[in-house]
Amino acid sequence: MMGKEEEITRIARRLDKMVTKKTARRPEDAATFPEGDKTTNKHPQRGMEGAVDLLRELKAMPVTLHLLQSTRVGMSVNALRKQSSDEEVIALAKSLIKSWKKLLDASDAKARDRRRGGPLPTPSCKEGSEAKDSSRKRLELPRVLPAPRMTTFPPVPVTCDAVRNKCREMLTAALQTDRDHAAISADCESLSAQIEECIFRDVGNTDMKYKNRVRSRIANLKDAKNPDLRRNVLCGTITPQQIAVMTSEEMASDELKEIRKAMTKEAIREHQMARTGGTQTDLFTCSKCRKKNCTYTQVQTRSSDEPMTTFVVCNECGNRWKFC
Repeated sequence: MMGKEEEITRIARRLDKMVTKKTARRPEDAATFPEGDKTTNKHPQRGMEGAVDLLRELKAMPVTLHLLQSTRVGMSVNALRKQSSDEEVIALAKSLIKSWKKLLDASDAKARDRRRGGPLPTPSCKEGSEAKDSSRKRLELPRVLPAPRMTTFPPVPVTCDAVRNKCREMLTAALQTDRDHAAISADCESLSAQIEECIFRDVGNTDMKYKNRVRSRIANLKDAKNPDLRRNVLCGTITPQQIAVMTSEEMASDELKEIRKAMTKEAIREHQMARTGGTQTDLFTCSKCRKKNCTYTQVQTRSSDEPMTTFVVCNECGNRWKFC
């Protein structure tokens, strides 16, 4: 039979896939529904079918602190809670996270007791009875909840890799640009550790691809012309899993996106104006936009006994190709 750790790891992976499917939408969908499809909270979102059953399985399992730290299922459940708009999924996720946080609080309390010293001296019979009475009174008093800690649940594993630690420091500095984090009360060190961890897990090592990915995040987070990206990351609107895999086009500001779009249209228009001759046809299908609005021209580029070369231009996106 599958052990508890393997079973929890399996569930965590399935939840991660649901979050990935939810965030990996087409650009036109994101433009139409920039904050997700929230027309109803009664039905599960696309890509999150079965989330309720998986969360119920976790709720029925006796999860220990060791299992939480080894499987990191808490991050998966928390990411699902942020991405989902289904009320039942959010309620189950919050319930699980609340119960698991109690394990962390209990572990912290034990650690504090060990730091304070050994066991207290044994009281005498009279003092023992008085101590029992006072302990009963203390039990009757309402439990005082500890002050909320600005930590991310579950804690990100500490790494001894010097390159990874340096990248985390640089990401932290980028998140602290213009001190937006102070107004939001965000834990930049924990957040940067999560982003770096997601990048490392996606790339698999600290080679040039990993370093370029980190540099791209840092440059965009520090961009003075694109403060919304940094604020969305600090507020949790963009999760560490999302910022870790976003392309440069996706991280760009709205103004830069409009400029790039206008430049693309202008380049296509100039290309079409500079084109001389050509025949309109729908016999060719563009490999990029899959449309058939094309113009072709045939030119003799080789010897006279060889067939002519056909040059095709897509009138929609400007893609060009040829047939010999």
